[in-house]
Amino acid sequence: MAETDTKPPTPKPWQLLTLTITDLAFGGEGVARHEGFVVFVPFVAPGETVEAEVTEVKKQFARARLLKVLEPSAQRVPPPCRYFGECGGCQYQHLAYPAQLELKRKQIADLFERIGGFDPRVVAPVAPCPQPYHYRNRIMVRSQWNKPRQTLDIGFIRHDCGLVVDVEECVIAEPVLNEQLRQVRAHPPPKGGIKVVLRAMPEDWEVPKDSFFQNNFHLLPGLVEAVGAALRDSGARFLIDVYCGVGFFGISLAGQVEKFIGVEYDQMAVRAAKQNARRHGRTNGDFVIGNADELLPGLLKCYAPSQTAVILDPPRTGCPKKSLELLRQARPWQVVYVSCHPATLARDLNVLCADGVFELRQVAPLDMFPQTQHVECVADVRSVDGSKG
Repeated sequence: MAETDTKPPTPKPWQLLTLTITDLAFGGEGVARHEGFVVFVPFVAPGETVEAEVTEVKKQFARARLLKVLEPSAQRVPPPCRYFGECGGCQYQHLAYPAQLELKRKQIADLFERIGGFDPRVVAPVAPCPQPYHYRNRIMVRSQWNKPRQTLDIGFIRHDCGLVVDVEECVIAEPVLNEQLRQVRAHPPPKGGIKVVLRAMPEDWEVPKDSFFQNNFHLLPGLVEAVGAALRDSGARFLIDVYCGVGFFGISLAGQVEKFIGVEYDQMAVRAAKQNARRHGRTNGDFVIGNADELLPGLLKCYAPSQTAVILDPPRTGCPKKSLELLRQARPWQVVYVSCHPATLARDLNVLCADGVFELRQVAPLDMFPQTQHVECVADVRSVDGSKG
């Protein structure tokens, strides 16, 4: 009799399941199996036994809503936020902070091995944030008309749908932002659908209203040190800061190189970067406005490749493949890639390091986003071709 493949039984919507959580996937969902079928459950910890209700069934997996923790993990702690579990902003408040750091390191290492084919040992332990709460210096709140209650909800998107959770405070936001939130609630937008950005500006840096700046002042010195340590170790004399924004990295690290140049598409940000360079007394660099893909070939010819480091700090979507190919052709001595999205980082580094053109030396993660699924990474990549000098 022919042997037949048997597929695990698919759970049904609204079915109640008792599950043992075996892992946390990148993004924060717990991984469990129901008779072999993968089920994702939020707000859980590895090793826990939980009761959950199936909410969504796909071909290869299902999602379920946590109903009750039957056997809690020793790492479970009471979340300080009354909106946790409803609001979509945080995923890990129920976990002790050291456990969050260990899980993030494992998630990054798994992504780098699976997506990039890298040895997971290249990923260093995650640097902790000295202030795991009240650290965010920028949040965006939304307004939405709540028809059943006939009220205007002001807050954040729920974790399980597109509705807005009405919030009075955010425990991961800087105190000044919660004061701003109280002002918004006292003087609400005229209608739903309006987004309001609340922001605390950094000292000694000029940042236009819509320009990017790192969201965590408390671990910012650690981020600069991580990039600076990689730069010092390489001994590069020249620096090209791509996606430079208001010039933060180039200006902060100008003392480690002979010359630097920053590239940015945002004209307001470039004007601010020049002001910031003057404010910080940096005279060995310049900033240019334009598209990195168009300007990078010329910039890479300005300095000897064997003496040049390139900093990449792109949006979450990562670098265009064209830019990565330009770097592979020019072969600067070092690429320091700063990213808040480990999956796109692993993807892009896989392109850079293909065929032995570059070598990934280390990935240094920093917990710029405690209590959430997000994490910042600094990757140190070196040219394999040619000799430095």
